[in-house]
Amino acid sequence: MDVSKVVKEVLKKNEGNLKEIYFVACGGSLVDMYVADYFVKSEATKLVSGWYTANEFVHATPKKLGSSSVVILCSHGGNTPETVKAGEVAQKLGAQTIGLSHNKKAELLNVSDFTFLYEWGDETNVKNNPMAIILDLTVSLFNAVEQYEHYADFRDGVEKINTVISKAKKQVANRVKVFANKYGKEELFYILGSGPSFGHAYGFSICSLMEMQWLDAAAIHSGEYFHGPFEVTDKETPFILLMSEGRTRALDERAKVFLDQYAEKVEVVDSKELGLDTISDTVSEFFNPILFYSVLSEYREALAEIRQHPLDTRRYMGKVPY
Repeated sequence: MDVSKVVKEVLKKNEGNLKEIYFVACGGSLVDMYVADYFVKSEATKLVSGWYTANEFVHATPKKLGSSSVVILCSHGGNTPETVKAGEVAQKLGAQTIGLSHNKKAELLNVSDFTFLYEWGDETNVKNNPMAIILDLTVSLFNAVEQYEHYADFRDGVEKINTVISKAKKQVANRVKVFANKYGKEELFYILGSGPSFGHAYGFSICSLMEMQWLDAAAIHSGEYFHGPFEVTDKETPFILLMSEGRTRALDERAKVFLDQYAEKVEVVDSKELGLDTISDTVSEFFNPILFYSVLSEYREALAEIRQHPLDTRRYMGKVPY
């Protein structure tokens, strides 16, 4: 479905009375929503948002949820029980629901007033992937409600980001192999990031490393690094630092200065170096996690290959009752 059409239909249905957007999913799908929630919290003066893991949304449903709310739901396979249940709760309380999935037979679509069947795979344009669709949908809803002064720059960024990512993946092709060879036997990684990129620092730790590689990992906000976590810094502990373009870059730069002095096992992934500065600086920060997802996917594939641990290997997920 077309983003602009959904925006018009949503506002038509409640006569423009949109006050809340809730982002609800689990795991990697929830990670895909982080930047959209960050955008609303950063830019809106009237519209409010909430970012919920689905089971918490079901058990601790926000009291504001109702006819003035939109709930955006996402599940790659489309049948995540907690997310489907969240859609049922949202509809029961009168909210409009928008569901995204890669599965055209997904149960999630049955509890979605509007649906997006997104593209997936290495050959797809990233603007048709879930993170970009959710961000586009959110920015467009916000623009319709509050008029976003940088909307034209955002639209330009949507058209540019796929080219930026294609070049960036070529740029890191050799360095990901070096990374994998250097760190293939490590059992623990700390991932640092700030602003909208913190969501992907979290996502890379819980999905790419913990789920897909069975490695210990934790995400640390670059701004919080100096308020406790930096005490574990030494020359033996691996860190991956996501250096963002945008307002919070200073936080990442501060962390880098310290890591350069006291650590040795540090991998810096810098969105500015990887071409994100070709997008207007009025909106570039919101494209950081879209770039980081694609680039860090190259890192995890190289790591999986050197460790001989395929990314789809599981011992619990989908195999035992939980």
